[in-house]
Amino acid sequence: MSKKAIWALLLVLGVPLTAYFLVKYFSEEAVVMPRRYFHDSVVEKTKDGKLYKDTVWHSVANFTFTNQLGQTVSADEVKGKILVVDFFFTRCPNPCPTLTRNMKRMQDSYLKTDTLIHFISFSVDPSRDSVPVLKAYADRFGVRHNNWWMLTGEKKDIYDLAFNEFKAAVVDGGNVDTAFIHTSKFYLLDKERVIRGWYDGTDTASLRKMARDISLLILEKDKKKKRNLFRK
Repeated sequence: MSKKAIWALLLVLGVPLTAYFLVKYFSEEAVVMPRRYFHDSVVEKTKDGKLYKDTVWHSVANFTFTNQLGQTVSADEVKGKILVVDFFFTRCPNPCPTLTRNMKRMQDSYLKTDTLIHFISFSVDPSRDSVPVLKAYADRFGVRHNNWWMLTGEKKDIYDLAFNEFKAAVVDGGNVDTAFIHTSKFYLLDKERVIRGWYDGTDTASLRKMARDISLLILEKDKKKKRNLFRK
């Protein structure tokens, strides 16, 4: 076989292989991460002598309430974990029981990653949902207490958190009653407590999307580290 024929063969084989690996590499890099929705401000920064704008995304503030075990707990205790949050009350006939059952299924799905994910349910009827009531409700649904808090406290504090930090009115399209929150949404917060999505907790397709987004957020930091290693 002549040298020209050999080079031609290598070219024919090489181009498809090169194209394959390029497509594979860039398709992996092009994974669409859950977006961020609310920003607090846009600041100007200087890097390498160049001025650029950087978005400061809204991060849910620290909060302190009492859980179903009578423990005083705060968001900072689970700092660095992905949070799945909903708002409910124990006397709710619908959709709260469905939300709780679906969140329990979600908790069961992440048994091996329970140190990475934390579930939180805020009672919107805290005057009735005392610690014993929350404990009985949690036990009724088989909730594991290690990474799921059902929280009670001052109603004003819970509602201020829902509207000012979780943007409940925006998420539900302005349909949330400011006097009594009744929403079927699950909120997904990343490791920095930035809201990365909300999902209908009664809808199977929406819950599948949330499960996918949780998996992406678990890998988010590691993916960045991996990318940086290749850039060195």
